[in-house]
Amino acid sequence: MRDRIAACVAFLAMVPPLLGQAPSRTVARTAWGAPDLNGVWDFATITPLERPSQLAGKEVLTDAEAAEFEKQTLQQRNADRRDGPAETDRSRAYNQFWWDYGTNVIGSKRTSLIVDPPDGRVPPMTPAGQKRMAARVAAFVSPRADGPEDRTLAERCILGFNAGPPMLPSAYNNNVQIFQTRATVVLLNEMVNDSRIVQLDGRPHLPEHIRQWRGDSRGRWEGDTLVIDTTNFREQTNFRAAGARFHLVERFTRVDANTLLYEFTVDDPESWTRPWTAAVPMKKSEGPIFEYACHEGNYGMFNLLAGARAEEKAKEKK
Repeated sequence: MRDRIAACVAFLAMVPPLLGQAPSRTVARTAWGAPDLNGVWDFATITPLERPSQLAGKEVLTDAEAAEFEKQTLQQRNADRRDGPAETDRSRAYNQFWWDYGTNVIGSKRTSLIVDPPDGRVPPMTPAGQKRMAARVAAFVSPRADGPEDRTLAERCILGFNAGPPMLPSAYNNNVQIFQTRATVVLLNEMVNDSRIVQLDGRPHLPEHIRQWRGDSRGRWEGDTLVIDTTNFREQTNFRAAGARFHLVERFTRVDANTLLYEFTVDDPESWTRPWTAAVPMKKSEGPIFEYACHEGNYGMFNLLAGARAEEKAKEKK
């Protein structure tokens, strides 16, 4: 395990140059000398996590290719379009106003957020990981609705689908606000207004039998990079069908006044054949972080369960 993590850390040291960015020595600092990460950071981008199959073997787009990729992606995602069959039209029930994927690829014009493996793809899953993924896909496709505990964590307003950890660009609420003290860092995600409190005082992780929705995060500084090590996830958190040994290492580096480089390495030998790493440049934003009133009645959950009861009654009548 230590060798695997050491290899990941060595690779991450190369990531800023790979992105065409080098940490600045003149970034703002706190009163106690640490790089100042405070503020709201926007990580929306249309650069996909994995390299699309049609771009296999191509690591970086040219300026012209990037412009065409942006144009095509925005057109495909335009929820105000009314072309296509009725099923397609219904899938665009939320019009474009509600979506905030971003409009641009990342500055380096890489074709994927994944920087390792070099092919820009999530590594193959192990047999155990494949079995776990199949079970979770089946539960999603044909979900039970006996009670709210049968539904997904996002539907239950427990976790946001892009809040993480790790944090990933998604359909909307791609913002995180960071608060810093000498001994603590707080990551407040706009999605579900999720707050993760990270201690920097060197305390050990919780005992293995104590599991949490967002895992157990411990932070430290490595030079000018904040490193957050997270273990002890609950199995239901299921990031991409990860298992109980899911280990996440996140790194935050203030590149310049307007850029925070966020990198994360996923290491779960029970789920993937090797660790993998992604890098997401975040942009400074004026904010503010908006309230995400997911649990204000949570009428969606009420309607899901009411619909299931109605289906049961309909079957009884037959």
